[in-house]
Amino acid sequence: MLVLAMDPLTLGHTAITFIAIATGLMVLGQMLAGQYRRVLSGVFLLFTVLTSATGYLFHQSGAQPTPAQVVGAISLLDLAVAIYALYGKRLADSWRLIYVITALIALYLNVFVLVVQLYLKLPSPPVTGGPLFGGTQGAVLLAFVVATWQAVRRFKPLIE
Repeated sequence: MLVLAMDPLTLGHTAITFIAIATGLMVLGQMLAGQYRRVLSGVFLLFTVLTSATGYLFHQSGAQPTPAQVVGAISLLDLAVAIYALYGKRLADSWRLIYVITALIALYLNVFVLVVQLYLKLPSPPVTGGPLFGGTQGAVLLAFVVATWQAVRRFKPLIE
């Protein structure tokens, strides 16, 4: 019998996060192709909001706010702008640029936290401030900067 070594909150949060990242990568792919899929974009934004919000349900000991809470707050503020640009302003004029940048910042923050979590799960975790960790995060950041630049240039959908 399969036994999960996670409590239900952690399991649910992790599943939500993986859905957010997977759909976010698909949305990025569509942006790079100059396409817009309403449902996929909505699922990405919903699950990205949920992953940031559910992060606050975990018991935190020590100094408050934690780095995870700060990243969650930044992500939620960023997502509010992305959602407004997409649904409130319907990507009109400069709101298209704002949507692309804020949506991809939200995706980047999810991937940033994923890398942190992966490093913490290693059998003998390296210091998350060490050169290997910094190099990995630097490569992820560079990839997102290049992808965002390309998405800004290519994503020009007509929203009706």
